[in-house]
Amino acid sequence: MRLAVAATAPFGADVLARLAQRHDVALLLTRPDKPRGRGRRLTPTPAKETAQELGIAILEPARLDEDVELPVDTVVVAAYGLLVPEPLLSRALWLNVHPSLLPRWRGAAPVERALMSGDARTGVTIHRTTAELDAGPIAAQEAFDIEPDDDAGAI
Repeated sequence: MRLAVAATAPFGADVLARLAQRHDVALLLTRPDKPRGRGRRLTPTPAKETAQELGIAILEPARLDEDVELPVDTVVVAAYGLLVPEPLLSRALWLNVHPSLLPRWRGAAPVERALMSGDARTGVTIHRTTAELDAGPIAAQEAFDIEPDDDAGAI
């Protein structure tokens, strides 16, 4: 399957790498480089670094609008950080990889929220991306136990 990935954070970089093992990833859609650290040097996103290592084309719009061209029918979103406008949602199948068992922890920091609440289980949800945040129909979920020594990084 030929697809694009919209990702920025380390979680998104991991999803990108895993998808590239099984699919033809035509494009990474990511946030632009940002100044980081004491020297305020422009630094690529973790997803961009992964795409560069894998030889995947990269598109870095500062904001998404209907002028963005996507050469695929399916886009996988994972920790991207921008809302996808309706005109783009209607041009392709957008699937979000969310690191929780929706609908319990919508939005940002779902892993941390599950840990702070003492949840015994968490998981990953794949759902259709809609204009509302983490609200689309669920396509698949996989749950797993949270071990006593687990932290957000381990999960």
